[in-house]
Amino acid sequence: MPKLIINDREIEVEDGINLLQACEEAGEEIPRFCYHERLSIAGNCRMCLVEVVGMPKPIASCHMSVNDLRPGRDGSPPQVRTDSPLVKKAREGVMEFLLINHPLDCPICDQGGECDLQDQAMFYGVDGSRFHENKRAVEDKNIGPLIKTIMTRCIHCTRCVRFMTEVAGVPELGAIGRGEDMEITTYLEHGMTSELSGNVIDLCPVGALTSKPYAFTARPWELTKTESIDVMDALGANIRVDSRGREVMRFLPREHADVNEEWISDKTRFVWDGLRRQRLDRPYVRKDGTLREVSWGEAFNAIAARLRNTASKRVGAIIGDLAPVEDAYALKSLINGLGSPYVECRQDGAALNPALGRASYIFNTGIAGIDEADAILLVGTNPRLESAVLNARILKAYRSGRARIGVIGEQANLTYEYSYLGAGPDTLREIAEGRHEFADVLKNAERPMLIVGQGALARPDGEGVLRLAAQTAVNTGMLKPDEGWNGFNVLHTAASRVGALDIGCVPSEEGANLETMLAAAQTREMDVLYLLGADEFDVSQTGDAFVIYQGSHGDSGARLADVILPGSAYTEKDGTYVNTEGRVQIAPRAVFPPGEAKEDWAIIRALSEHLGRALPFDTLDQLRSAMYRDHPHLAGIDEFVPGDTAEIDALAQGAAEVTSAPFASPIENYYLTNPIARASHVMQEQAALHQANALGETGTNG
Repeated sequence: MPKLIINDREIEVEDGINLLQACEEAGEEIPRFCYHERLSIAGNCRMCLVEVVGMPKPIASCHMSVNDLRPGRDGSPPQVRTDSPLVKKAREGVMEFLLINHPLDCPICDQGGECDLQDQAMFYGVDGSRFHENKRAVEDKNIGPLIKTIMTRCIHCTRCVRFMTEVAGVPELGAIGRGEDMEITTYLEHGMTSELSGNVIDLCPVGALTSKPYAFTARPWELTKTESIDVMDALGANIRVDSRGREVMRFLPREHADVNEEWISDKTRFVWDGLRRQRLDRPYVRKDGTLREVSWGEAFNAIAARLRNTASKRVGAIIGDLAPVEDAYALKSLINGLGSPYVECRQDGAALNPALGRASYIFNTGIAGIDEADAILLVGTNPRLESAVLNARILKAYRSGRARIGVIGEQANLTYEYSYLGAGPDTLREIAEGRHEFADVLKNAERPMLIVGQGALARPDGEGVLRLAAQTAVNTGMLKPDEGWNGFNVLHTAASRVGALDIGCVPSEEGANLETMLAAAQTREMDVLYLLGADEFDVSQTGDAFVIYQGSHGDSGARLADVILPGSAYTEKDGTYVNTEGRVQIAPRAVFPPGEAKEDWAIIRALSEHLGRALPFDTLDQLRSAMYRDHPHLAGIDEFVPGDTAEIDALAQGAAEVTSAPFASPIENYYLTNPIARASHVMQEQAALHQANALGETGTNG
């Protein structure tokens, strides 16, 4: 390992790192604008200059490898200085050049208080300017409803360009012109279409790219910051909720190397305005065909009156895609306590069952395991729409040159090259039986993996496809327990799904599922349906059943409800979520719910009292204690434990009965997949932009 002397202190550093990283390991802060740990090195800004003793000029530390430094004449380690007069003067000169054309917008700039240029100019710059020429002006670009541009502020660090090309995989930004005429643009000035485009806002070190929906709504020092978890997909991205009073003002990413690195999707980032609209803030009961406002007591009494005259097995519950584990556990306890086996969390009808083992429904390699994969088979999934940040991980593996990717299903634009193998289960069977050339690719790989999506499982032959996928994993050598590798992965689309499966939220009656429950409702064999934020199925199929809807937004489930109980959105309650890899994460409350809305587990607990079946917990801590007692693994916060490969072996033993129907994506419109997103004006605008792009329009007229 190389040795360096940094500011008279000798350290040993990792082989191959750059000088900037070495200085930071030594505890020395190095200013930078263009350098970013997860992007390629550009060396544009020159702010990271340091002095290497013996070299005539300051060195850009981001571009210099520690292996390229020469030892002293006496054989001593190379000496580096980050605080010498030469370095100080060089940084002041660089900062002076950066500010030549930068406008004096700080008091009115959206980036004020969070601006790298502002901070570094204060610390490393000078207190005056020697330039009196007119400043350059650059025309702003309209790149859609998400990102506001003031390109005169741009310092050409190219972070945004590199991110869009290397991480998002959609090279929509680039530079035109040279020298003073250089501009960052989308070339044809169209709306950006990447599902990750909002990350350029965080990457921009100045106020050139900022959030258009958030512009001029708050200053950072006014906001209360709460570390939380995203629920717009099943990835479980770590986020920060910034709120003021009772309103959520924005979402920002938090770094978690094993989950989302430091990226979040556009839906995660910009859905916050949907938390304010179409809210259910008081109880309603349908009287004479019309929903009327009532008190909580009247709503509970209406439910109790109906259940009092209903046989227990004629009551069912459906758990929605955004419900935390606590709410699902409370509802399951209530429904089972009434004597009903019908609790269902699989709104899409996916053929997943905890009876088949936990390994059969989680992402066993872990999300970070994608970085190690050298062969990836995607089955019935479009990860770009189902989990945009996870798709960026696959792109990262592809760009490394290691991973070869095959796709069975829709032939979509996934931002990376892949081998299109076929449309449905027939191709998967060929691979499982070794009759397809891609089977050899998987067998010859050291870290092969399979990702099966809900498009392959949420269909009548879903269990057969699941077993066929397990057979593929077994026959192509994806299961290597001695090496700690389980290449069988299920990619979920619902944040609540893994947690609900973990606690057994599937009907315990043989063969029952959502389809049989709805069929029973239409033939009047199911009298009461309790919907816990369940809106993603055809609610018109509930027939004449008495529908209780508990949720935060007035979406499809609330429109047909006989009783509405106003619940809390995910930012308004403490909740546990289990992501697609089975990692348990906690999302604390950031704000309080509006009006008379309550936390969902508390509503269920209060209702149980009215039904004479009081649940054995009065506080959230008591609920969690009971939940942990019944399901101990839920107490392992932020732990990832891969599933047992023996469960995949057992799954592969069953007969795989499938049809030849092609796999179809479970997501029709990426931006409108849940009640919060559908209530968001920003998501509606972005969905319209994508529709316009599909029709060949530019999408910049808004």
